[in-house]
Amino acid sequence: MSMSQTLQLTQEQRNKKRLYDYQLADLNRIFDVIETQSDNYNLLYQLPTGGGKTVIFSEIVRRYIQHHQKKVVILTHRIELCKQTSRMLSGFGVHNKVINSKVKELHDQDEFSCFVAMVETLNNRLNDEKLKLEDIGLVIIDEAHYNSFRKLFKFFKDCFILGVTATPLSSNIKLPMKDNYDELIVGDDISTLIKNGFLAKAEIYNYDVELSTLKIGVNGDYTVKSSEALYTNSIMQSKLLYAYEEMSKGKKTLIFNNGINTSKEVYYSFKRAGYQNIRHLDNTASKQERKDILKWFKNTPDGILTSVSILTTGFDEPTVESVILNRATRSLTLYFQMIGRGSRVLGNKKDFLVLDLGNNIIRFGPWDQRVDWQHIFKYPDLYLENIRNDEDIERDFVYTMPELIKQKFKGVKSFDFDMKAEYQKAVKEGQKSIVAIERSIQQHSQMCINSSKDVYEARSLIKHLQDDIAYRIKQYSYCIMNCTDNYKDWLHEEYNRKLRLSFNGKF
Repeated sequence: MSMSQTLQLTQEQRNKKRLYDYQLADLNRIFDVIETQSDNYNLLYQLPTGGGKTVIFSEIVRRYIQHHQKKVVILTHRIELCKQTSRMLSGFGVHNKVINSKVKELHDQDEFSCFVAMVETLNNRLNDEKLKLEDIGLVIIDEAHYNSFRKLFKFFKDCFILGVTATPLSSNIKLPMKDNYDELIVGDDISTLIKNGFLAKAEIYNYDVELSTLKIGVNGDYTVKSSEALYTNSIMQSKLLYAYEEMSKGKKTLIFNNGINTSKEVYYSFKRAGYQNIRHLDNTASKQERKDILKWFKNTPDGILTSVSILTTGFDEPTVESVILNRATRSLTLYFQMIGRGSRVLGNKKDFLVLDLGNNIIRFGPWDQRVDWQHIFKYPDLYLENIRNDEDIERDFVYTMPELIKQKFKGVKSFDFDMKAEYQKAVKEGQKSIVAIERSIQQHSQMCINSSKDVYEARSLIKHLQDDIAYRIKQYSYCIMNCTDNYKDWLHEEYNRKLRLSFNGKF
């Protein structure tokens, strides 16, 4: 065996160590299609966030160049993804060049076997005929669900196109992915990757939020304007702060918002509450500011980073312990991307927290449930038409007290209370309907008393019951039918007042 063959074998052995069995299995499935289909075939590959799509297609690039003696182009939609992809390719021994805004011409293209480019930059260069890519056989599109890539397909009509994505559902409901891809290959699902130790498990807590004021825009998702109006108000800011203190305090936390003003308001709300370990980041930040903030976040164990959607892709921080969805979305892709930011395994990290303040879990289902991607790929309209509306979600919402909250009520065995049943019982007995609320107050009072040493401790426990109280009042309002928002607000205040008074003389 020659020295060059020995070096090549060593390189292959090194690369194989970087791929897990499930990644190798998917890689072989993809290569089977590349080898058996025409040169201008369009294939789509799905693998969950954190599953290692970049690792897989980097090895595909290496093998493709070796076997076919042709060059490869990789397209991304963000400069950060360009840099990450280029580094990964270099690690696999692929000599590559990044085509960024500074690259006007490619006089040295014969020196490279692979090019990594941002879609807008490459589109401008090709349209202006400033550069011409030669001998390209394979085009890989990262985050293929974004529609900006479609404009480049015309330049690569005779190339095999491989799109990779965690969610094979187009970002534009009017341009389904099935129109541009001939076939979909689906990788291991989230629950399988969790079971096999490749992803962390999400411990999800759902907070009931009234979303009736949100408006849906032309892109099918909630508008920034209506989201900002809801999530910047004092009630929602207080709910967010309470959720953080209740579940995530002390954990490295990433907060997603829909709008820069909301994110800034979150920053100031936490500052006013005494938290200095918080930063805000949006797409107006300079490269250096972004770099400094992300470095600070990485090195701050209890850091809080509030942001807009800038960190949904191209951001990998395995030390994240808590993700807060301080927004609602109707985008399945965005839903998976946001939660996926906390799913990376690291050392002893086997799980992470997700606090949902946008009814997203109910809208799409649990993050780790099996999704029929083949069906969504073939019939995207049918899927989008059947996304649950907010009115149904709120009416069907069932509050479940988190285990961390239950642990604060040491002397309590049962937390159940059926407001509808108590209402019907009161009416049947000929009593006023408000009796159901009074019985609810009695139960909450007993819970606090049984778990406290004195009246002050009992009163301090009331703050942990606010979500349960709000849920019970909402259920009561459904029972009495015509219930105004003002009456519900008054009822909530009166409930808390009577609950505090109920401790007098009990200790």
